[in-house]
Amino acid sequence: MASGEARFSLSMNGRNGLPKIQTDKRSGEEMKEGEICHDDSAKPVKAQTIEELHSLQKKKSAPTTPHSGAMSAFAAAVPEEERSKQQLQSISASLASLTRETGPKVVKGDPARKSDTPHVQPVRHQQHHFVPTFNISSDSALKFTHILYNLSPAELYEQAIKYEKGSFLTSSGALATLSGAKTGRSPRDKRVVKDETTAEVALVGKEVPALFHISFRILRSCHGISVMFRGSPNIEMDEETFLINRERAVDYLCSLEKVFVNDQFLNWDPENRIKVRIVSARAYHSLFMHNMCIRPSQEELENFGTPDFTIYNAGQFPCNRFTHYMTSSTSIDLNLARREMVILGTQYAGEMKKGLFSVMHYLMPKRQILSLHSGCNMGKDGDVALFFGLSGTGKTTLSTDHNRYLIGDDEHCWSESGVSNIEGGCYAKCIDLSREKEPDIWNAIKFGTVVENVVFDEHTREVDYTDKSVTENTRAAYPIEYIPNAKIPCVGPHPKNVILLACDAFGVLPPVSKLTLAQTMYHFISGYTAVMAGTVDGIKEPTATFSACFGAAFIMFHPTKYAAMLAEKMQKHGATGWLVNTGWSGGSYETGSRIKLAYTRKIIDAIHSGVLLEANYTKTEVFGFEIPTEIEGVPSEILDPVNTWSDKNAHQETLLKLGGLFKKNFEVFLNHNIGTDNNLTQEILEAGPSF
Repeated sequence: MASGEARFSLSMNGRNGLPKIQTDKRSGEEMKEGEICHDDSAKPVKAQTIEELHSLQKKKSAPTTPHSGAMSAFAAAVPEEERSKQQLQSISASLASLTRETGPKVVKGDPARKSDTPHVQPVRHQQHHFVPTFNISSDSALKFTHILYNLSPAELYEQAIKYEKGSFLTSSGALATLSGAKTGRSPRDKRVVKDETTAEVALVGKEVPALFHISFRILRSCHGISVMFRGSPNIEMDEETFLINRERAVDYLCSLEKVFVNDQFLNWDPENRIKVRIVSARAYHSLFMHNMCIRPSQEELENFGTPDFTIYNAGQFPCNRFTHYMTSSTSIDLNLARREMVILGTQYAGEMKKGLFSVMHYLMPKRQILSLHSGCNMGKDGDVALFFGLSGTGKTTLSTDHNRYLIGDDEHCWSESGVSNIEGGCYAKCIDLSREKEPDIWNAIKFGTVVENVVFDEHTREVDYTDKSVTENTRAAYPIEYIPNAKIPCVGPHPKNVILLACDAFGVLPPVSKLTLAQTMYHFISGYTAVMAGTVDGIKEPTATFSACFGAAFIMFHPTKYAAMLAEKMQKHGATGWLVNTGWSGGSYETGSRIKLAYTRKIIDAIHSGVLLEANYTKTEVFGFEIPTEIEGVPSEILDPVNTWSDKNAHQETLLKLGGLFKKNFEVFLNHNIGTDNNLTQEILEAGPSF
């Protein structure tokens, strides 16, 4: 069946096994106008100097008394010296500046050590893309850059602690480091080159068009309700500007005494694996990507060859703010034709992770493979579940389950052979982390793990995960095999359940709803959650957020393209869609209460086991949800939200207002047709709220 066309008929088989679920108690980060609702967006730190930033990292205290990768099937018998030479020549080609025909002479190894590795002469490489010819400067061949190539975590620890201020060993063995002024992504500084390659990509120019909006806020006077609508994150730039920024980043990297190079993979599906090269200035960035990408075996590394995609991460080195399209000293630029990414003016490591995810959101649909911003786990009987959800909905916690195998916590592909994790690691939030609440993540923070922007005791080096002195967006990056029940390799069969998570602070969504295929598409495109925005003039305001496909900041095509592919695969493989509310019941945030974690566990248990498919259902008004009349271990009265509201008129009014917010958000998609006869578009619209 062609992508974009689907019909709605579902059949499901029962599954066994009940997991133990722990739902994230956090209600999500405060959203303010101009921010993007995604896990790793954050405001810059308030520190005015580097010294002040470092002072936030440590607490004063008095002293106290006391995996293995598969063998390459095509490993060539190349002498070690020749193989090393080829690697360095490949890296030299990657570091070729536009004003030089080749990159600098590169030497493998730490410049602080005496090395017997011979200097490798620059070699002219065939260019896959046209590069303008410039005069070569007289001293361009005199530069020697030491390449620290695919270092081990121990070596990267040594480099970071010795040379990078703000890097420390914590009591658990993790490496604590600082990302500088930027402690989250800079979505407004993300640029994508507009050319023939990106003709299908949803791009936003400097002016906000009618179909897509970067960000705007509509305030509702009644009950102080506000809503944020999100659109395309891909701000366009031209090829010339990209090359200017690329030249700036590459020249900076070539000017350094040493740079770090990682050659790694994306996607555990061997048929659709992508080779990536990351060139960076910091050991912190190299260790981060070592953890987050798939680590090649020695044989795979020896035969790595030319990468499919390259990142040039210049870190703190800024872009020129007077360059066309630049709005700050930060710029994150994607060129899909050249298959390159340039990072200037930010040291936040998450830009690399999410930049590559955007690339996969472009490359995989081109192969008729659906890329997904979701968690994924598998039961002992092979039943796979996908978990979609924005920040604070419980996506990471629900996918990391003691009684189920973890396939991945954030980024996946769904192909004809099943699901596969894109990454080789996890990037977990640390704020308020505790051993009791999230033991797997707690225990994964050990040697080899990078913890970003955390505060720790100056003497004991014990991390205080409740401390937000640097930022609330504290993070830990660790290899996925640090989770005991991780499934290696990270692949699984076709999903049987697609679970959409929403933390509804309005308190009107049911704890669980069984969705039709059209409803699944509607709510997948909407990408809704609602959290507490905080106290403004003493008034607490629930804030609704819509992020298309539960990841608007990373998608490359129109959201309906991904939704149509999801519907096609769900129908073909008999998957059922569910909407699970991990938010409030009995009223909105001010008057109601958070749905108990034990009840959410029972609901997820019933979904995984297949019991919920056999339940009796009733239909709600406005949204038309099918809700079960009873679930073992869950009070029946909470399954229909109206039963828990003492003020029925207030419930009806709030329900209608939330339905109106959904309708308003969906207006930006009305002019985009799905399918040749547009029938699918009409079915999706009819699956939304009706009143």
